[in-house]
Amino acid sequence: MMAPNSSLTAARQTSPSLLDSPILPWLLAAFGLFSVYATGDLTTSLRALHFSDSDDAMRFVQVRDLVAGQGWFDMIQHRFLPPTGVLSHWSRLLDAPLAAAIAILTPLLGAPLAERATTVVWPVVLFLVYLLMLFRGMRGLFGPRTALLGVFAATQTAGLVMQFSPTRIDHHNVQIILIFGVGVCLVQAERTWRTGAIAGVLAAGSLAIGLEALPLVAIAGLIAVVDWWHKGQPAMPAFRGFGLGLAGASVALFAIQTSPRLWGGSYCDALSPPWLWLTGIGAVTTLAAAVIAPTRALARFGLAANVGLAGVAGFAVLFPACLRGPFTGMPEAVRLHWLDQVREMQPIGTIIWATPAEGLGVAATLFVAVIAAAALAVYDRAHRRIFVVTGLFLAVGAVQTCFQMRGLYVASAFVPIIAGVCLDRALPVSNAPRIGKAAKVALVLAALALNAHIWLAGGRAGEQILQKASTPKDVQTQADSCLEPAAIRPLEGLQPGVVLAAIDLGPFLLAYTHHSIAAAPYHRAFAGLIAGLAVTDGSEDELRRQAEATHARYLVVCPDKEEKAFSARLARGEVTADWLDPILLNGTALKAWRIR
Repeated sequence: MMAPNSSLTAARQTSPSLLDSPILPWLLAAFGLFSVYATGDLTTSLRALHFSDSDDAMRFVQVRDLVAGQGWFDMIQHRFLPPTGVLSHWSRLLDAPLAAAIAILTPLLGAPLAERATTVVWPVVLFLVYLLMLFRGMRGLFGPRTALLGVFAATQTAGLVMQFSPTRIDHHNVQIILIFGVGVCLVQAERTWRTGAIAGVLAAGSLAIGLEALPLVAIAGLIAVVDWWHKGQPAMPAFRGFGLGLAGASVALFAIQTSPRLWGGSYCDALSPPWLWLTGIGAVTTLAAAVIAPTRALARFGLAANVGLAGVAGFAVLFPACLRGPFTGMPEAVRLHWLDQVREMQPIGTIIWATPAEGLGVAATLFVAVIAAAALAVYDRAHRRIFVVTGLFLAVGAVQTCFQMRGLYVASAFVPIIAGVCLDRALPVSNAPRIGKAAKVALVLAALALNAHIWLAGGRAGEQILQKASTPKDVQTQADSCLEPAAIRPLEGLQPGVVLAAIDLGPFLLAYTHHSIAAAPYHRAFAGLIAGLAVTDGSEDELRRQAEATHARYLVVCPDKEEKAFSARLARGEVTADWLDPILLNGTALKAWRIR
């Protein structure tokens, strides 16, 4: 880069514009934050408990049960496939703060309002925590102006913002904060034992509440190993801190959230011995490095490679089932007709093809950020480490997203770093170094391409041009209306019993009524998934068999004009069944029958 042009600088200082003003970044950051929460969703959610995602509804049920006195180690959802219930693989570490907030607010507001206030305020507070971490991290690396522009960019990153919307109380937003904290520790020029240990503890916290970010934890560990391999003793404190922090915190959190009677069980979908084994590899490597203290880079590489390969081989021998992923033992029919149809489990290409606006809006910025980070790493030597580390986190998330859309959830936390830098350098401020016209155009294009709203608008235009609609609008609206509290609450007037309904309806039935359920979208409950599939796809004989197997008292169906299954034709009045008695429900689109 060339030195600043003094005459141009002087001219700008005598005739400042809005783009030169230090107020502009503050205005953009404030506007961005206002645009996220000024939609009316906050007040709407405070007036009535409403969840737009089944995982949020199930999390709420789990929290409500904890407040009502269910044991800390009792992770069985007793109203799901009673009388046995279903053992949940979720973490009490997330239930605890939500339950505490409800318990504290209940004497002041009453239980219903306390529940609504907690589900609304929790994600907002988490977003503010994330923005504070983003601002402080970027301010130390690039200065306050770039940090503020990064905050603005965060509010324009749809894949990130959607995880902090009101009532979003599932675990993804907490994972975002934890993994982002790991990244902030790793990009620091001065990495100490303290920053390494903090990164390790945060990574362990992410594993404790869910394994989705395991690849990002792995890349963090790889960065720590490569630092030590490349620099030797100066990088040893941070390497040791990360390895010991990750292993120690993982064991501690596992013990805190897991019943002692389950400590010996190997669960591939939750923090348990298989994954503790892997976290222990880092600790063993650091201890071996401290004892042997190799001075040559080749010796350090050999030590890390040998310990790592031995650890992975041990994992394969001791826990072979986990090599196939978290969904072990799933029947092929369930995998084909349910798991492969879950939206977040589908490749991003499938999502973009079906709904271009949604797919491009949430994912395109992640892939653009990978390219921009690589370019910045090449041309900005002073900040190369920042862009390399950030780019690695982004790239891992992008690769995950190519196979499963949920890969973008946590990785999107790093997009604002790249977007803030590009936006800052694209603006013609007086103190910016002169760059070539081509570089300036590239920065402007990158800044635009890192704004999700550009992609949303382009996707909507493409949908209109192609007249693309994956699901008829009236059918989708009908399906969404069946999940509304107003649609489900008329069932509250019925005597408590097990409700047999479509898979996605289950968590909402638990949250809004006193009934039990036969089906919900959780992979440990194979029997429930099979029963739910019988509702949406099965024949009358299959549906009746599942009603008997699950001891269901009621059948509840959301009418669908397109489906040809028996339950859909039943809801449209095209067929009847002598083992089902219709129940009149007022004020809801749902159809219900009492099972004889």
